[in-house]
Amino acid sequence: MSQSQRKIIIIGAAGRDFHNFNVFYRDNPDYKVVAFTAAQIPDIADRKYPASLAGGLYPEGIPIYEQSELESLIKGLDADECVFSYSDVPYSFVMGLGAKVNAAGAAFSMLGLKNTMLKSTKPVVAVGAIRTGCGKSQTSRRIAEILMAAGLKVIAVRHPMPYGDLEAQKVQRFATIEDLAKHSCTIEEMEEYEPHIARGNVIYAGVDYEAILRAAENDPDGCDVILWDGGNNDFPFYEPDLMITVTDPHRPGHELSYYPGEVTLRIASAIVINKIDSSDFENIQIVRESIEKTNPQAVVVDAASTISVDNADVIRGKRVLVIEDGPTLTHGDMKIGAGIVAAKRYGAAEIIDPRPYAVGKLAETYRIYPDIGSLLPAMGYGEEQMRDLAATIDATDCDSIIIATPIDLGRVIKISKPHTRVAYELQEIGSPNMEDVLKALIEKIKR
Repeated sequence: MSQSQRKIIIIGAAGRDFHNFNVFYRDNPDYKVVAFTAAQIPDIADRKYPASLAGGLYPEGIPIYEQSELESLIKGLDADECVFSYSDVPYSFVMGLGAKVNAAGAAFSMLGLKNTMLKSTKPVVAVGAIRTGCGKSQTSRRIAEILMAAGLKVIAVRHPMPYGDLEAQKVQRFATIEDLAKHSCTIEEMEEYEPHIARGNVIYAGVDYEAILRAAENDPDGCDVILWDGGNNDFPFYEPDLMITVTDPHRPGHELSYYPGEVTLRIASAIVINKIDSSDFENIQIVRESIEKTNPQAVVVDAASTISVDNADVIRGKRVLVIEDGPTLTHGDMKIGAGIVAAKRYGAAEIIDPRPYAVGKLAETYRIYPDIGSLLPAMGYGEEQMRDLAATIDATDCDSIIIATPIDLGRVIKISKPHTRVAYELQEIGSPNMEDVLKALIEKIKR
């Protein structure tokens, strides 16, 4: 290694970190990435970013360590700079980590849009959010429906979730439900991919997002427009022709206090204020004022997150266990989701606390996130977590189960108790609506 090379540690969570490396550091001889660190997601450390993905400058690959080792890594590897590369964290956390990095002797930095966005040969509609659990996925589905109704072929690309074999996950294409099993998807992956597949969209994901982009642009089924379905509150990997950001008045003020959610707010062409049907007026106004202060030129769309249930009789008068989307409850900090709304709306007698019955990885999740409360997060980052989820569900003393995840959970784990699914969709209220937001882009594409 040249003495002039700047030694870098990329602080990540198996997503943005790999993308930052691929597009900025991989073939850059001025830098030497000496390590990745991993946080947020369980069991993603203690492996390597493989040489086949890391490029010719890294014939041995790059080791991935737990973030808890960061300060000792800075000193042991004589790192010059640590690059923060994951999302959905409060500013106090980011700068607290920066203080630790500086105290250990290294610089602390974050890469921006110019350094990390790729340009597509196709129009790109990007969807982001100011926090996990705002309703970004349902917004993406609504956008896909409008584009498809206009006769356009939509190819979705999802923010990365490469928690398994990184080499095998370089470029993944999902066109059928069978493809989910083919790629050994976790519950978290299925929650994001399955709704697109069910609506007839092809969706891509993986590790190398330039290779993914070129594959999507040349998809065998055709491609008129790329739909970037963002993750957490990250900004897009692709340069958008239209950027849409979703906000959440259940968490007022978070749009200006979480990284990089405020970035997505500031770069948006259109901003959705979601869940206004279940939010307090005062909180909605806080979000409106934040938008006016940071991005007054953006079009603002008011929307509700409407719910429906397969079988309300499973809820009425019953002692219910409510299962919600895992990341929304964990690093998303949500205390209420579609399952709780359904339980109250359809007259559940009691919401059962699953914590006394949690086993294994689920019990560990409650220890790490003690404020989840009387909800069961559908954690399924690996086979062990999925087994523990099934065991916790089976052990919980309840009459029935409300499943408020985007996938058919009963398809991937055995659930013996009576259960019903809750679906939730975006419903715009008044004008402007999502069709108004997309109209000019659709007309431009169809010319």
